[in-house]
Amino acid sequence: MTPNPAIMKAVDNLDYRVTLGDVAAQAGLDVKVAEQGLLALATDAGGHLQVSESGEIVYLFPNNFRSVLRNKFWRLRLREWWEKVWRILFYLIRISFGILLILSIIIIIAAIAIIVISTNSDSEGNDSGGGGNNSNDRMVFLPQFGFNPYWFWWFDWGYYDQPYRYQHKKQRERQRDKSPLPGKENEMNFLEAIFSFLFGDGNPNYNLEEERWQAIATVIKNNQGAVVAEQIAPYLDDLGQGYTLEYEEYILPVLTRFNGRPEVSPDGQIVYHFPELQTTAKEWHSQPVSAYLKEKPWGFSEANFGQIMLAIGLGVVNFVGALVLGSLLNNDIDNIGGFIALVEVIYPVLLAYGTSFLLLPLIRYFWVQWRNGKVEKRNQQRQNKAITLNEVNNLLSQKIEYAREFAKEKIIGNKDLAYTTEKSILEQEAEQGDKIDAEWQRKLNQLGN
Repeated sequence: MTPNPAIMKAVDNLDYRVTLGDVAAQAGLDVKVAEQGLLALATDAGGHLQVSESGEIVYLFPNNFRSVLRNKFWRLRLREWWEKVWRILFYLIRISFGILLILSIIIIIAAIAIIVISTNSDSEGNDSGGGGNNSNDRMVFLPQFGFNPYWFWWFDWGYYDQPYRYQHKKQRERQRDKSPLPGKENEMNFLEAIFSFLFGDGNPNYNLEEERWQAIATVIKNNQGAVVAEQIAPYLDDLGQGYTLEYEEYILPVLTRFNGRPEVSPDGQIVYHFPELQTTAKEWHSQPVSAYLKEKPWGFSEANFGQIMLAIGLGVVNFVGALVLGSLLNNDIDNIGGFIALVEVIYPVLLAYGTSFLLLPLIRYFWVQWRNGKVEKRNQQRQNKAITLNEVNNLLSQKIEYAREFAKEKIIGNKDLAYTTEKSILEQEAEQGDKIDAEWQRKLNQLGN
């Protein structure tokens, strides 16, 4: 069984001595999953179990447990190797779209130039063969091919980029002033910006569920393992309506995940406490947590303004150039052959790429706006729940007060241990001789009374 990366990370963050509740809260994992993962990790990494007198278990791991696992599991070594290789491959994939764009433009310009020059030469040959030498007649073929010489201004990149160069420069200067490290004001190069313009930069909420459960566990731990449903509601979606909302059915997944228990107050109000999260290997200090789960809005692109404008400009150049090339290819150019014959074969690909380059970001822009509308709606609903919690009424105050009766924190220190796998039973009995004698004396006194 390959160790769970989330559990390994939690063990690292908790200084290698943890309880089940510590790991479940830190990683936001289901208690049962965390328990299985901890047992497997302790077995594979040479960890030790420390059992308290009341039966709670503390897991102790060596500081180099990752090295132990790496030497033991070839899959871990393979995964680390693949992560390094994938970073390189993904970078090459990102820049490939920019390279394809530039290559497409070069092919289109070269093909147009060859066709124009070849047609000019044929026209001059025909004019001299007919005895005429009228310079105005040399451009007669241009309207026949639907070609306008003014189209070439699209290919003057310096001309196209000129309106944005000053803005790009000022933006880079502002970023440079804010950046604590020199030369780090713009991490994304232009080829990467092309990929970002086309496909965006991924889901900003890819780990939303992990953040949700970590926040919920932190709220529970901050309240020493006892909460009311209203304290959890700002971190959940779709609380339901009617009886579902009234009977707090939305809290069931939280109870299942963290092994919680409902308790009913004398007034008939329900509170929830989580014994597993109340046991810890060291004192829990209240951790900051957002008032509600806030999703990040989707961004169109992390490329800066100048890079986006240049990408659009080159996309227009590519698309218009493809249209011009298509107009020229529709005429009789069979006598040119060679490179133009190859271009004629791949022309549908060039046109499709040029069209997609402009159409895909346009569609994605409206999709991002639609998606952000839904994100904002969910954030607003969760924020309203947080506002309701802050506007505490008498009934809610009574529920919270009752929940505090179940709030407690049990810290398992070395003095509380009854047994550990670090040492043999004989060694532990010898070390705890006085403690054992005191316990026997206590029991004898109880019997005597």
